[in-house]
Amino acid sequence: MVQIPNPPAPPLPAPTRSVPTSADVARLAGVSRATVSYVLNNARAVRISEPTRRRVREAARELGYVPHAAARSLRAGHSRMVLMPAPAFPVGPLYSRFINELQAALCLLDYTVVQYGTVGAHDDEAARAWAELRPVAVLVPGSGLGPQGVEVLKRSGARAVVTLGPETVEGAHALLMDHDVVGYSAGAHLFDTGRRRIGVVVPGEPGLDTFSAPRLAGVRAAVRGTDATVVELPLAHEEEAAAGLAARWRELGLDGVFTYNDEYAMLLMRALQDAGIRIPEETAVVGADDLMLGRLLRPRLSTVQLELPSGQELADLVDRAVRDPGAAPEAHKVLGASVIRRESS
Repeated sequence: MVQIPNPPAPPLPAPTRSVPTSADVARLAGVSRATVSYVLNNARAVRISEPTRRRVREAARELGYVPHAAARSLRAGHSRMVLMPAPAFPVGPLYSRFINELQAALCLLDYTVVQYGTVGAHDDEAARAWAELRPVAVLVPGSGLGPQGVEVLKRSGARAVVTLGPETVEGAHALLMDHDVVGYSAGAHLFDTGRRRIGVVVPGEPGLDTFSAPRLAGVRAAVRGTDATVVELPLAHEEEAAAGLAARWRELGLDGVFTYNDEYAMLLMRALQDAGIRIPEETAVVGADDLMLGRLLRPRLSTVQLELPSGQELADLVDRAVRDPGAAPEAHKVLGASVIRRESS
């Protein structure tokens, strides 16, 4: 008879380390739990010396302690999460810098900033997905959110809904980014430098029509009632497309072009130069955003410099709305523009 040996008993799991608490931090730092809370939540209303603040932070770091967001929300009666849906359109360095400033300012006001991808959802449908996370505030870039979506968010507990786009939405605070002024500035500059047949690049990338349409309208407004004409130039962000447009440039008879932004300017300038078009002698080129690379081109790129609000200004608006959710929605025009003239025009 064959006896089957018993397998060895599995090793006992290693004991798990207990999760550090604010009481542990208080003991290590030699302060009260209230002081720990004030320091780690960046409360500036309570006067705490910098050495004490440093001691608390060092104790928290040594223990691996982080505040519990859910517990903090229970104490406050609402979450401290600010949801920022990811834009459904390509964004450049200027917008990214603005968002980074905003996140830093909100963190100093004790909010937790969460970016949310919107793949597969759009418009008011996306608002339902955002509402599931129960944010205290939602900052919505671009257009698409409607009054119904705002209502869904507010019913889920959002105290502030702020849109960043070309128009207001009923029930939401609004930062109005009027892109007409960008096109108007470029068109007026080209006209003032003697250009009379002006092309305007309209990007083919999805989602950019929210910005490109008002920029085109702005150029048209700048030369309305003059002898100048404006020609719309649809263009994909591809070398082949730019080369194709440059190949028929002399047929179009354009002596100036506003390229929507600096990235399209770089794409088109290279193609025009390859086709033997002299810049600015035959065609003046103006971009927008004032990217560093534009200053490194030859000729150096003229551009429209955009003036966005500081991240702190928007963070303060969010904080006011959270503190007073019944206040009437605010609307602020926040986009300014001015031309920086360089060699390309």
